[in-house]
Amino acid sequence: MDKQTEIELEAAAFRRLRQHLMQDRNDVQNIDLMNLAGFCRNCLSRWYQEAANERGIGMGKEEAREIFYGMTMDDWKSQYQTDAGPDKQAAFETAFEENVTRKG
Repeated sequence: MDKQTEIELEAAAFRRLRQHLMQDRNDVQNIDLMNLAGFCRNCLSRWYQEAANERGIGMGKEEAREIFYGMTMDDWKSQYQTDAGPDKQAAFETAFEENVTRKG
């Protein structure tokens, strides 16, 4: 497979993952994703931001999140986010430390 086709397939898979998380399963909470998989929608938007910045495209965290979410974080939270109990919050602290803080 040539490199351009590989890039296009990877981009298509990313777009499908985004659709799955943002439209098909917007009921799945970020905290649950982080606790189970070690990443969440915010991680994906941060990776998008980092990729843009590496290519000389200035992009901040909020801009990247709005691009990924298709709306502001405040709008996403008000429409889809539910409260997490203390057990989920404690598990999140561990998952965040293991998957985000340590990796930079």
